[in-house]
Amino acid sequence: MSYKLRYYFAIIFIFSSGIGISQSTYKIALLKYNGGGDWYANPTSLPNLIKFCNKNLHTEINKEPATVEVGSPEIFNYPFIHMTGHGNVIFSSEELKNLRTYLLGGGFLHADDNYGMDKYIRREIKKLFPDKELVELPFSHPIFHQKYNFPNGLPKIHKHNGKRPQAFGIFIDNRLVLLYTYECDLGDGWEDTEVHHDTEEKHLQALKMGANIIQYVFTE
Repeated sequence: MSYKLRYYFAIIFIFSSGIGISQSTYKIALLKYNGGGDWYANPTSLPNLIKFCNKNLHTEINKEPATVEVGSPEIFNYPFIHMTGHGNVIFSSEELKNLRTYLLGGGFLHADDNYGMDKYIRREIKKLFPDKELVELPFSHPIFHQKYNFPNGLPKIHKHNGKRPQAFGIFIDNRLVLLYTYECDLGDGWEDTEVHHDTEEKHLQALKMGANIIQYVFTE
């Protein structure tokens, strides 16, 4: 685990119990947001990703992901938060403040466009960090070269508009705090294969890229 996450969890656990923390207590979470978008899409995706990471990266993430609202203080309990959906996303001013504090304090948000979320999430990210721009990650970025090597960047899981898949990030003091994956649909690829009738190859590609994201967050 990286220094930033060790420090992050040490602070949380000091307040909660005054003793150390073991990796088996870690949870990751799905972000519940307002605006009408289906934040609850892909219900099997995070459990499948966790299972894959625990088996192949030897992590000990709790097998049951949490659900957390953007404005909740509970957001600080999770080092990694995933959000997805097909439609509108709206963060209130208080939610923006809470999410910004979380990200600046060591948290990480992965937003995955499940087709149709793009224009809304870009708008809200601009509100979140008005002085920052989403930067496309080059293929050389370490997130593509963790346990699994993706020399051409994100895998293309679903067709969407037929555009190339892109990974964008927000960096604060050279730290990637927010990853936005577009025209890729990793979350669909993490789901049980019978849900979207993905091939085993596509399913495995998505899980490997997801594992890279988890490994990057926990070790870089």
